[in-house]
Amino acid sequence: MTKAIAPYALTLTEAVARIAEGQLTARSLAEGQLERIAETEATIGAWASLDPAHVRKSADRCDAAPRSLPLAGIGIGVKDIIATANLPTEMGSPIFAGHRPSRDAACVARLQDAGAYVFGKTVTTPFAFIDPAGTRNPWDSAHTPGGSSSGSAAAVAAGHVAGAFGTQTNGSVIRPAAYCGIVGFKPTVNTIPFAGTHQFSETLDTIGTFARTVADTALLASAATEAGRLAGVITRLAKPPRLAYLSGFPWVQADRDADDVVQDAVTQLRTRAEVVAVEFPAPFRDCNVAFRMIMLYEAAQNLRALQMRERERFSPQLNAALDEGCGVKETAYQLSLATRDRAIAEFTEWLDGFDAVLAPSAPGPAPRSLATTGDPSCCTLWSFTGFPAISIPVGHVQRLPIGLQLAAPQGRDDHLLAVAAWCEEQLPFSGLV
Repeated sequence: MTKAIAPYALTLTEAVARIAEGQLTARSLAEGQLERIAETEATIGAWASLDPAHVRKSADRCDAAPRSLPLAGIGIGVKDIIATANLPTEMGSPIFAGHRPSRDAACVARLQDAGAYVFGKTVTTPFAFIDPAGTRNPWDSAHTPGGSSSGSAAAVAAGHVAGAFGTQTNGSVIRPAAYCGIVGFKPTVNTIPFAGTHQFSETLDTIGTFARTVADTALLASAATEAGRLAGVITRLAKPPRLAYLSGFPWVQADRDADDVVQDAVTQLRTRAEVVAVEFPAPFRDCNVAFRMIMLYEAAQNLRALQMRERERFSPQLNAALDEGCGVKETAYQLSLATRDRAIAEFTEWLDGFDAVLAPSAPGPAPRSLATTGDPSCCTLWSFTGFPAISIPVGHVQRLPIGLQLAAPQGRDDHLLAVAAWCEEQLPFSGLV
């Protein structure tokens, strides 16, 4: 006899299918998730705003509507820098305590058009920067879940929701996904509309999705984009992919044990696919410097007025970063943008002939500390170029998950997801804590 799966343990695609077939109601799914939250939230702290009455009312409304929409009846976690009209949007900062936007962000509106609803607002680091926000890793509460999309990643890993939205400027989707043992997908920059979301760096900021499978992240991302921009159902590869393997980045020092896990995963993939080791192009070994200049220059422009008004309530790290950005000259910023343009062209050509490139998602497992969100440096290159990237969990170091990152040139999101799904099949992992 097949053991019944608790509603909270269903993947996003499983839950959608059961609701569509009438085997599950949105209300029963929500009740199972609320029960899971009641059991675990005190330890994890994934939610900035969660109202069970709102969840139940939203689920009941979905049950009264047609079940044919792509995400009918599904409650989604939404990072608390993304505007929601029915729940507060506080940016992770007391400066915006109780703030209620007048309208939903564009991605939230599309989510609702697809039949889903906002389950609640997930914890973000203040203004989506690096200062920790208190959420703990579901695999071990002494460890960080990463940032800045800490609550979204932790909520999915713990079974609170089947999917969630996050954002990434540097490593805020890929890194927490890796730390929490789930899948995190950062599409090509601007694929999911950013309107109504707190802007840190307009060149780099990207909305991404968290879930427990590659197919789930694709379905959720597709629902948030313009029709036809991303396929909601992944097309299986006709043959094994040809993969590049970049073992590390010039500005990153990898943890030895984590590196062994990634190497083992790559070795396993080599039994079925061609995997070619590649070297980082020498002209761009310091492109992380140009990345930082763009990020902080734009952040300083976007937050300057608020910083002048609320400097004492900004963290020392955020103030220092914005002050650094204010010191960047316009000419230096423009040169960095030109470097980015060259990097996009160079790395697109560099990956010609490959289906995707493999690399570590993070230098190591989640650090044993709540005073840091970890090192985002393994995500810098693909954030800089705006390339789509995805992290899939492939193993553990002392029970803490380790992720493998895949990336491809801009616009190749559908194919990247197909490659990631193929790799996921070769590297099975139990992603629910």
